[in-house]
Amino acid sequence: MRIEFIKKLVELLEKSGVNEIEISRFGTRIRISKNGARGVVVQAPPPSPPPPPTPAETKKEEKKVEEKPEKKEEKKERKNLVAIKAPMVGTFYRAPAPDAPPYVEVGDVVKRGQVVCIIEAMKLMNEIESDVDGRIVEILVKNEEPVEYGQELFLVEPI
Repeated sequence: MRIEFIKKLVELLEKSGVNEIEISRFGTRIRISKNGARGVVVQAPPPSPPPPPTPAETKKEEKKVEEKPEKKEEKKERKNLVAIKAPMVGTFYRAPAPDAPPYVEVGDVVKRGQVVCIIEAMKLMNEIESDVDGRIVEILVKNEEPVEYGQELFLVEPI
């Protein structure tokens, strides 16, 4: 759910005679209460744990380690690209719901302030917005993957 939508719900609750409102959309539930210390509660289904690595996957990881010198060359090529970074630690989601299309794909043009993904932190869904106008060149994180603060999520070519 978008922050603007939640703000409108709060305004609606304040203006009406209703004490509590609860809405469920795209697998996310939100309950807002006027009276009481509960505050805003957002719930989403917990992400499924990743499957244990198989021997074939372990070999792929070894190849990635061997390719690190090539990444230095890629960084030189990325001079004109801007990275959208994670503003918090959490779980990365490309779409608002499991059955919904992703917010952005490689090649999409994004505007400053456009939602590009969601990071779930402490069961709260946080919409992450682009801080630059440009074209998505690369998506650096897989869906439902944990991310760290400051980790690069997308590479954007400014327009």
